[in-house]
Amino acid sequence: MSGHPESRTSPSPLARLVTDVRAAVRAGGTDDPERTGRRVARAFAPHLRSEGLLAPDQLEPDRRSYRQHVLYVEPDGAFSVVALVWLPGQRTTVHDHLAWCVTGVYLGAEEEVRYHLVADEEQPYLVPVGVTANEAGSVDFLVPPGDIHEVRNSADRTSVSIHVYGADLRRSGSSIRRTYDLPVRAAELVV
Repeated sequence: MSGHPESRTSPSPLARLVTDVRAAVRAGGTDDPERTGRRVARAFAPHLRSEGLLAPDQLEPDRRSYRQHVLYVEPDGAFSVVALVWLPGQRTTVHDHLAWCVTGVYLGAEEEVRYHLVADEEQPYLVPVGVTANEAGSVDFLVPPGDIHEVRNSADRTSVSIHVYGADLRRSGSSIRRTYDLPVRAAELVV
C-alpha cells in the first residue's frame, strides 16, 4: 500500500470552496476590487448548497453577540474565509471594510441595511439607501469605499453566513475598517 488515507479521499466541501475562491482571486492578476468581488461571488455561490461545508463547532453561536469562526486564511494573505453565526436579533455595528467582501447566507436569513455618509459640516449623519433581505443561498459583495452597512438576524432562528474578505485576518484580526456611531436620518425629498 502507498499513500496516506486522506490522499484517497475527495477534498472537503470547505477545501473545494477555497480552491474555487483562490482561482477567482488569481484570475484577475492586478484586477480592480469590483471585478474580483464579482468573480469570487460567482465562484462562491454554488458552495452555499454544499452539505457539510461547516463542522458542528463552526455552527456554534455566542449568546452575547454574533460569533466569528475563521475557517481559512490564504498563506499569502490574499483572502480569508469566515463563518458568522447569528442568534435571532443579533447585529453588527454600522461599519465599512478594509477590502472587498463577498457574503453568502448558508443557513437561515439575514437583513442588510446600506447607508450613505453625509458629511454635514455641523454633524455628519447616515442616510439608509437600501434594505436587503437575504435568504439561504443568496450571495452579494461589497467594495470600499461606499460600503457602509449593518447586518442583522431579524428571523426567529439561528442564521449562518459565510464571508470571503480580500484581507488577511491573521494580521488585521477583523475585516472592519471603521464603525459609525452617527445619527441616522431619512433621505430628504427634493420637490
